Amino acid sequence: MRKILAALAILVASLALFEGCAPVPLPRYAAYKPRRVEQLLNESENLRQAGDDWERFWLLDQPSHMTPFRTHGGLGP
Repeated sequence: MRKILAALAILVASLALFEGCAPVPLPRYAAYKPRRVEQLLNESENLRQAGDDWERFWLLDQPSHMTPFRTHGGLGP
């Protein structure tokens, strides 16, 4: 009887420990094509915005002042 209870306790503990984890990787995108396209567009848009934020943080979106011509950097003529 103790062996059965011990095995049951181990089984319950292992199920609780690995709750929500699959032994194989789950697909990242939906199988339904219109939904998958929407997910891919959303992800690519998020990645594009992350790149823009990165350039803005390092001030790479500013005009270069290493040119032989005067560069104002603002709007206007």
